Amino acid sequence: MFETVFNKVTWDCHGTAPFSTLDDYSGHLLPTLDQALSTLLDDLGASGLLDSTMVVATGEFGRTPKLNAVGGRDHWPGVWSALLAGGGVRGGQVVGASDHHAEAPASRPVSPQELLATMYHSLGISPDQYLQTAAGESFVLVEDARPIGELFS
Repeated sequence: MFETVFNKVTWDCHGTAPFSTLDDYSGHLLPTLDQALSTLLDDLGASGLLDSTMVVATGEFGRTPKLNAVGGRDHWPGVWSALLAGGGVRGGQVVGASDHHAEAPASRPVSPQELLATMYHSLGISPDQYLQTAAGESFVLVEDARPIGELFS
């Protein structure tokens, strides 16, 4: 049995118990994600559903560019990655880059709001659409963000 959070290997790899290790990433988590994601994209492509289905793989933060004192990586909100496929996205491209230490965006930073606006756009929903609550208040789906245009050109 794994001696980690919830007694399972997780993406939380701070380097000491009860957290998973970087070896757990390379030996278990990444191969499992790669196989599952590849199979999903292959199946959606073969069935013709990939054009109308956007697949998004992301987290809410990145990981520190340097190992911590116990050989793990901690939370790092300044640089993180997202994979988008299908849903009208033109594949095989990278938008943005980090600096050479992976500490900060170096070019074309993308905000979480832009990512959300992109997902709404893919669904055919205008990200600047207003919704109304049952109490009569209105709010915009995504404030001050446009879809990531490079993904659709």
